Amino acid sequence: MGLIFKRYGTSFHSVEKNFDSLALNEVAFRRDREQSVSVDEMESGFETVASHDLAAEAEGDVQDHTEQQLLDQLAARLDALAAGLGSGELLVVENDQGHDWPKTRQRTSNVIVEGENRLRFHYTVAPALRVTVRRRKA
Repeated sequence: MGLIFKRYGTSFHSVEKNFDSLALNEVAFRRDREQSVSVDEMESGFETVASHDLAAEAEGDVQDHTEQQLLDQLAARLDALAAGLGSGELLVVENDQGHDWPKTRQRTSNVIVEGENRLRFHYTVAPALRVTVRRRKA
């Protein structure tokens, strides 16, 4: 699988996904300390070849389970992009923490099932998780 990078200060670091419905920030990444690239090197040595806005949605009867389904869909889409990377390519998370970071959004509705009131949970991610595919310049 290809590497995923996220900017931390003056460097881009390789990260691993940490999508957890029980966490405060459900969509999160954790530095894995495998590789890092300076911002200058990323801007001068790599070109953007594609951009993707990853979104997901889920609906169900159990709140935590439904939210985790949403996060699993988002993770699967990110994994598919990472698996399709070519030689010299990497994925970069473009969302900025605290500015346009993806959050799960919940909407509930009441439904009647066999004469009983039940809650129905609908989850989406907003804004979308923005990632770009970057390739090392020749």
